[in-house]
Amino acid sequence: MAPVNSNSRDLIVSFGEMLIDFVPTVSGVSLAEAPGFVKAPGGAPANVAIAVARLGGKAAFVGKLGDDEFGRMLANILKDNDVITDGILFDEGARTALAFVTLKSNGDREFMFYRNPSADMLLTEAELNLDLIRKAKIFHYGSISLITEPCRSAHLKAMELAKEAGALLSYDPNLRLPLWSSAEEAKEQIMSIWGSADVIKVSDNELEFLTGCEVANDEAALSLWHPRLKLLLVTLGEKGCSYYTKDFHGSVDPFVVKTVDTTGAGDAFVGALLTKIVNDGSIEYILKDEAKLREVLKFANGCGAITTTKKGAIPALPNETEVLKLIQ
Repeated sequence: MAPVNSNSRDLIVSFGEMLIDFVPTVSGVSLAEAPGFVKAPGGAPANVAIAVARLGGKAAFVGKLGDDEFGRMLANILKDNDVITDGILFDEGARTALAFVTLKSNGDREFMFYRNPSADMLLTEAELNLDLIRKAKIFHYGSISLITEPCRSAHLKAMELAKEAGALLSYDPNLRLPLWSSAEEAKEQIMSIWGSADVIKVSDNELEFLTGCEVANDEAALSLWHPRLKLLLVTLGEKGCSYYTKDFHGSVDPFVVKTVDTTGAGDAFVGALLTKIVNDGSIEYILKDEAKLREVLKFANGCGAITTTKKGAIPALPNETEVLKLIQ
C-alpha cells in the first residue's frame, strides 16, 4: 500500500460506497432468467479511485465495508490496485452491499440492491480519517452516500473538511433510483449539494432527470450551471461528451468500440479527467485553453470506451498505454 505523503498535494480522495456487482453470465436477460452470475467489484467512488491509480495517479478511498469476506476482498482489491486504504473501516454488525446488475441486449443496465442497511450506510462523522481528507487535492463523491444517516452527515462533513483544506470538489451524482424512497427525494438530495461542487459530471439520463427536459441539450445543461462551478460535463454514451465552462462550451466525439457492458464507463471517464487535472497542476490551467480541455476529454472518452469492452467495472478499467493506443 502506498504511504500517504504529507508533503504532496496530488492526492485524489474518493468518498462513498464500494460493493459487489453480480453480473449475469448471459447478456440480454432478466435477473430471473440469468443462468448464473459473475462477481464483479464495484461502487462508483471506488471505481474512480482505481481508475485514477491504473492511470498512474495517487488515489485514496474513504468508506465503510462489512467485516465479512466480501468486505475484506474489496479492501484487498483496492490495495492490489495501489489505492491508499487508510480511510476504510469495517463494520461488524452490517454486511457489505451487493447489487445484481442485468445487462440488457444493448449493454444498458438494470439494478437490484441488497442494502438493509449495508455497512457503507453506517459510516459516521467520528469515523472519518480527517488527515487523509485534508491531504486531498481533489475530493470526489456521488449521491448514494446522501440517502440515509449517519452516512449523509459523514459525507457533508468530509466535503466541508476537504473544501476548507483547499481541495477541488468533484461530484458525479450516479443516480440509482431504486435506492431512493422516491424520485422527488432523489432529486432534492442530489441538488442539495449541487452548489458546492467545482466539477460536476452527469450522464444524459441524469441531466434529463434533474432538469425534466426530454432531451439532453445545451439549454438543459446550462440550466444546471451555478456561480462557483468551473466545469460541467455531460456524458452521452456512444455520442461522446459535452462540456461547459464560464467561457466556452462544446462536445467531443466518442471512440467506436464493441460494447459488452457499460458498467464503470462513467467512472473511468471521471478518473481520467481527475488524473489529468492533477497532472497538469490545476483545473484553471486546463480551462485557460479550450484545445487543452478537449485533449483531456478525448483521453477521458477513450478510458470510458475501453471500459465498455469487458464485463464488470474494475476488471475493465484501462491503463495509460491502452488509452494512448486507442487514441492513436
